[in-house]
Order: sequence, then structure tokens, then C-alpha cells
Amino acid sequence: MIQPDTDVLIIGAGLSGIGAAVHLGKQCPGKTYQIFEQRDAIGGTWDLFRYPGIRSDSDMHTLGYNFKPWTAAKAIADGPSIRSYVEDTADEYGITPHIKFGTKIVAANWSTEDQAWHVTHENKAGDRAVTTCRFLFMCGGYYNYDQGYRPDFPGEDNFKGQFVHPQHWPEDLDYSGKKVVIIGSGATAMTLLPAMTDKAGHVTMLQRSPTYVVSRPAVDKFANFLRKILPDSWAYSLIRWRNVALQQFFYKKTRSNPEQARERLIGMVKEELGPDYPVETHFNPAYNPWEQRLCLVPDSDLFHALKSGKANIETDHIETFTEHGIKLTSGKTLDADIVVTATGLNLVFMNGVDVSLDGAKVNPGQLLNYKGVMLSNVPNLAVTFGYTNASWTLKADLTSEYVCRLLKTMDEKGASSAMPYLSAYPNETEPFVDFSSGYFQRVMDQFPRQHTEAPWKLHQDYFTDRKNLRQLPIEDGVMKFTTPQEASAAKPTLQAAE
Repeated sequence: MIQPDTDVLIIGAGLSGIGAAVHLGKQCPGKTYQIFEQRDAIGGTWDLFRYPGIRSDSDMHTLGYNFKPWTAAKAIADGPSIRSYVEDTADEYGITPHIKFGTKIVAANWSTEDQAWHVTHENKAGDRAVTTCRFLFMCGGYYNYDQGYRPDFPGEDNFKGQFVHPQHWPEDLDYSGKKVVIIGSGATAMTLLPAMTDKAGHVTMLQRSPTYVVSRPAVDKFANFLRKILPDSWAYSLIRWRNVALQQFFYKKTRSNPEQARERLIGMVKEELGPDYPVETHFNPAYNPWEQRLCLVPDSDLFHALKSGKANIETDHIETFTEHGIKLTSGKTLDADIVVTATGLNLVFMNGVDVSLDGAKVNPGQLLNYKGVMLSNVPNLAVTFGYTNASWTLKADLTSEYVCRLLKTMDEKGASSAMPYLSAYPNETEPFVDFSSGYFQRVMDQFPRQHTEAPWKLHQDYFTDRKNLRQLPIEDGVMKFTTPQEASAAKPTLQAAE
């Protein structure tokens, strides 16, 4: 066994990574840690995306950390405000000096003999080096920062205008007076449409199929009132609990009675747009609510843009691009100077890092998830993966707290490694997430599976996870600890899926 360069290596300096470092400093103050960040700044998603109107699609009382109250007036916050919140957190807790920017993780190999991860990383110049750590904590999110998803469109070479992907928004893009077509129907498209009507001549959102949309005030008046009469931490805690409870209630109600939920959601859009708007065409998805994410519209901005006449929605398929726009299968044509391909993300698991155990490559698709935090028969590695039906940070906070509990238990037992042990791969497994969105379905074979029973079950329920990760014993009969003396005879064995 070796003495590693650092006890814990955190991958990513975004919302999850900075939060993980704070939890580590609070609960395991004796542990050393480093953060490797591929980009040159703190913020992750909120530093990468710079398109017009970029904002959260969750309220900041649940997207914010459980240890740092969100005190701004707007609960549905813009990207720069969220980035500042993350940066302020890093500064407040002394995290920034621990971050190594411009550092991309290439590979990570666990050495049983050393009881350490050997992490290969690369700087902007392409020079590589190796850092060793006892515990590897992946907090870099779940999509590819280098390239967003962009399908090939028929006849796209004919188009003489400009293509733009929201993940790579040009700083100098001038769309004043231009005809803009946004291809997509998700949160990004619905954020861009109202945000671009201030300058664009006209904005059209072209979608193949509709998405459920719900409006919510950007300012939480009750939260702001509570902050006037209570300390920030008290007010924040009360609002956080209220919002979590409401999120979970509506999610379960929606899944248990989808037809009633569908009727209500579509009815709310009809109330916004009036009886003459073709709501059944543009806001009536073929799937049930929460089989994909609902799109949050703050202060009805999408509906105001549509009613203003400066924007519209087309639900149709692309037959071909033309020199000056798009011809649809219905025969209709859309003129365009700029086409924004808000077509989604490329998802990756474990930040796309090439992971191996004693030189044997790890294929996450052949492993089981453990408590939504670790992987079967992989020692000293945790992955932050937030909720698909609620705010990401709710699960990120719980994940960090669990990792800290695990590290303290290892110290108490004198163990150098811990892994959730799976003796045999079960006959029945399920996908990592129960979500029909294309960006998940394209890569589900690269994500671990889950079993139907604990602790191999991935819950989309904050209260269940709160119990599992905060309260249930670390030593559950599945978590296997190894001391340095036992390490030489305890090489991990991956159980492959059949």
C-alpha cells in the first residue's frame, strides 16, 4: 500500500463538486482533497452554457445547497446568478485553492496492491501526469461538455444561413432583426424562444413532438416574506422542505393518475393561451407526464412571447433544408437566417473516464448501481447523479453526506478500501432510469443497471434516499471493507451481465 497524493480526488468544480468539497471539509476535516476541473472556471453547467435566457428549471431553494441559503429574490434564477452562488460558496469555504483548472481526467486505474486510484490527467497542452488518491469522487455531471447532441438534417448543406448549438453559443452572435428557427422542444428551446424575441425579427420553435409545460412565478413571495421575519437559514430550511414535499407529492400524484394530470397540465396551458390557440397540437405529448421532464416556464414568459406575435410553434417534421430555411413534411416552409439546434445533450457516465481495476477495464453497463452512489464490486469510487424528477442538488447533497459517512467508517475500521460486494449478477434488472427521453435512451447501455430490490435499487424519491443515505447503517452486509493487510489477497472481481 502506498501513501497517495491526496485522500480524495473530486472530479468537477461545478455545483456538485464544490458541494462535495464543502461536505468533506465539514464532516471529514482530517482528509486531504483536490478538485480537478477540465475548464478554466468554477461553475460547471452554469459556466458552460451562455445562451440567451439561460436559467434554472428548478427552484433555487432546492437546487441550492442544504448548507448555504439562497437569498436572492428570484427563486427561478438566471445562469450568471447561479454561477456566482457556486463561486461564492467556493470562496466562503476555502475551496478554490484546492482546484486544479484546465485538467482533464483521461483514465483511472485502481491498484489493489497500492490500495489507491492512479488517475491519469491531461493539461491544455496535452501533457499527461498521474495523481494517486485513496477515494475517487466523480462530480462532473452526466453529459459531454465537449459536444452537444446534433443530428444530421436532410439537405442541411443547402442552407446558406448560420447553425448554432446552445452548448456552443457564439459570444458575438447578432440575431437582431433576424428570422430564427429553434429546433427542439425541451427546456433549452423553451428558454431561448422568449429570450430571443427582444431582438429577433421573429422566432419559431420547431418540434417533432410536444412537451408538457407548466408556468410558475420566478419570485417566491412567501419565501421572501419569511426571510423578512426569520433568519435566512430558518426561512431557507422551511421553504426547502415545503418545495421538496410539493415536488414529491405532485410527482407521485402524476404517476399514479396520469390521465388526470395530463388533463390538468393541458388545461393550464389553455388558460394561458386562450380558446383559439391550437393547444392540442403543440402542447399535448404522446407520453404520460413525468415519463420525460416537465418544462418549467417562469412567469409565463413562453406564453407571453407566443401571444405577442413575435414567436410561434410549429409541430412537424423536417423534409429538407433549403437555401433560405426549412421545408416541412406538411409542405409548409420556414424562412430562417439562423437555425438553433436545441436538440439535446450527449450523455456520458463517470465523466467519460476510462476506468479499470488492476488493469481490467470497467464497463458500467455490466454493473449494478448501489444506493444511487456506488457501483457493484468497484472499490472507493462514488458518482454523483441527481434526480430526474426534482432538483439535482437534493441528491448531490445526500451523496456527499453518504461518502463522508463511508470514509469515517473506513477510518474506524482501519480499512483502506470499501466496495459494495455483489456475489452474483441477478437475473432481473432494470435500466438506470425510467425515462423515455431520447438523450437517455441513446446511451442507457453505457449506464449501470439497477435491481428491483435494495440496496441495488435507484430511487427517485428524496425522502427514501434521505433515510437510506443518512440513517441506515453503512455496514449493511453488502459493503465489504478491506484492510491494508488483507489487500494482497482481495483483488476485486467484476460481475459481468449475461
